Amino acid sequence: MKKLIKISLTISALFVVSLFLIILISEWTIIRNSRKYTFDCVEQVPENHTVLVLGTSPYLVNGRRNLFFVYRMQAAQQLYEAGKARNFIVSGDNSRHTYNEPQAMQESLIALGIPAEIIYLDYAGFRTLDSVIRTYKIFGQDTFIIVSQKFHNERAVYIARKHGLNAYAYNSRSISRRYSMKTFIRERFARVKVFVDILLNKEPKFLGEPIEIGNLKKYHTDAESSSAVSVYPNR
Repeated sequence: MKKLIKISLTISALFVVSLFLIILISEWTIIRNSRKYTFDCVEQVPENHTVLVLGTSPYLVNGRRNLFFVYRMQAAQQLYEAGKARNFIVSGDNSRHTYNEPQAMQESLIALGIPAEIIYLDYAGFRTLDSVIRTYKIFGQDTFIIVSQKFHNERAVYIARKHGLNAYAYNSRSISRRYSMKTFIRERFARVKVFVDILLNKEPKFLGEPIEIGNLKKYHTDAESSSAVSVYPNR
């Protein structure tokens, strides 16, 4: 029995150490390879045609405004006012009729002074990978600026560039770990999953026919339930 316990403890220790090393290597690789493409100062961001704003819920479970959401919208406004972009893709989750991240982002950006006609909604941005790859495969953009918090931008830029896309990122205002420790912990494992997705050549959950930025015709994905994942460029 003592021998079995010793073997079990050894295996557990090896698993913990291996997991720690995998997380550490993933962290180092993503930060190192994305560093020169992410910017904290709006003046440093290359002028571009399209901005991809990554989605999140506008409210927390306790009903308070989500600062991750608020600061991303403000960062998008800063890019617009600085003349860094001419179009915006707001990409997020709309897998349920009662939950619509792209629409919430659209409404917020309009309230911040960004014209409705240059905002495009992507309802199938269920994951960062989906949002990034769909920006190219659906909207035809191989060069774009990503907007999110720095930790998220690092991962998004790494994904984009590993897929041959010329992505940059503008970091929105940061938030302390105390605000959302769950998000911080989840990000560590999300970075590991990046490499699993690359190894498995993971594709977005939904694709479909392409749409050109500036073309206002309606577009439907190949999903059975198009109401949940359609893309309607806003008029």
